[in-house]
Amino acid sequence: MLLVAQRILNGSFTKKENQCLQFFPTFNQPSYLMKNIFIILFVLNTTFVYAQDGEVEQKTNFLKTSGKVLKNSVLSVPRDFAFMGKEVSEDWGKTGLYTLGALNLILTDKITTKFLQNHIEPNVNYTLPNISMFKNHVDWLSGNDAYMSYPIIGLYLGSMFTNNEKGQYAAINAFKAVTHSIIITQLGLKTIFGRKRPYRPLSNPGEDIGPWTIDNFDFFNKRGAFLTSDAEASSFPSLHATAYFAIAKVFQMEYDNYWIPYGAMSLIFLADLDGHNHWVGDMVVGGVVGTIIGRSIVKSSWKIRYGTPDRKKKNYSINFIPQFSPRIGNSPASVYFSLRLNRLNN
Repeated sequence: MLLVAQRILNGSFTKKENQCLQFFPTFNQPSYLMKNIFIILFVLNTTFVYAQDGEVEQKTNFLKTSGKVLKNSVLSVPRDFAFMGKEVSEDWGKTGLYTLGALNLILTDKITTKFLQNHIEPNVNYTLPNISMFKNHVDWLSGNDAYMSYPIIGLYLGSMFTNNEKGQYAAINAFKAVTHSIIITQLGLKTIFGRKRPYRPLSNPGEDIGPWTIDNFDFFNKRGAFLTSDAEASSFPSLHATAYFAIAKVFQMEYDNYWIPYGAMSLIFLADLDGHNHWVGDMVVGGVVGTIIGRSIVKSSWKIRYGTPDRKKKNYSINFIPQFSPRIGNSPASVYFSLRLNRLNN
């Protein structure tokens, strides 16, 4: 792995690799930008696949493993939505509290969003380098979204060629988190609610505010576009918040780690906070919807993989290992036991 990283940094590839790279003109340029892309993919893929998963599955051919993962992931799609329905209907008291919270957010959106625009956004003012491989904008593969998409692609390819089943499931589940978020939020909820996006700045509205609004109760308008990004009546809930939280939840559950997925998601989301142009309630509700989507996808996947949607993530074995130390110089020979704590892949 260190040799691979060194070759990437030096830009040194074999003749055969250079012939392959000719199909991608951007890759063939010895720029720091493209080197950084490979470094990001390499580091994130190594972190997720090897550091937390422990062992690489070598029992079956990697093509058979990837075929099984793809088959199970496709077959589990109907169950994904069934689990989402169960998340909502299983505890109506909890669902009612979330609904009441969303209504309170909408009621106070003008105050909170004005505060966000005037006091928070100016202080969260940073940008991430452009790592897009495309000259023109491609949804989810350009801009800051690339920081979410490229590691998922890298994780899947790395896991497939190293025959790592868990990594493949995690990557495909993250991809499903995006597609399910588009279906539920972009096509469904945004169309139903038709909420207009807030004018910027709310504290000083102009005469011609176009598709924007200063009224936080401006719902049920006709949308201008459905699949693509459009300012007209597409505010509630936030698609980016939905998808980002869904992806983070998938990785959190698959790898039993909160800090890396939620930390990375927050860093990427906040880098374009003003660009999202949403009411505060849009983003909070989007995060809740995304969490439900991500949790349901993983539970559905665990059901088909392990037979239960509530797979326990932490199991450990404690081994006492006898050790023998021969006599060295004046030190006598000795026998002792060492304690080893092993995490099991369950």
